[in-house]
Formats: sequence, structure tokens, C-alpha cells
Amino acid sequence: MGKKRNRRKEILDQIAWLEETYCDGCFLKSTFRKEYGKTYAQSFCIQQCTVGEQMRQYGEMLLSAPPRSRR
Repeated sequence: MGKKRNRRKEILDQIAWLEETYCDGCFLKSTFRKEYGKTYAQSFCIQQCTVGEQMRQYGEMLLSAPPRSRR
């Protein structure tokens, strides 16, 4: 059980690192948000940005992993 929990934490850490490194302060994200709105900016990031693609892949890994047990 510990390995799966560690794997989920590693994936979440990678997502956080990507966001902090590439998304915070992203010129395209802020420009699209100002000009077209939040929904358009999010759509662009998810569908067309290479960092968004990587985040989506990590998200799919999280969804395929069994949920952590609640105790």
C-alpha cells in the first residue's frame, strides 16, 4: 500500500512543480484570460499547451490509480 501512496504523492508533486515552474506567470495564460476570459484560457492550456498536455497525462495516471484508503 505504501508504494501506491508514494506514487500518487510523486505524481501530485510533479503536477505542482509543472504549475509553479511553467504556469505561474505564463504570458499566454494571462493574456488569453484578459482578452477572452478564464474559460478560454483554461481550454487553451488543456488542449494546446505542451505543459497542459503533460499535466493531463499525470491526471490520467491519478485517475487510473486506486484511491487511497480512508481510515
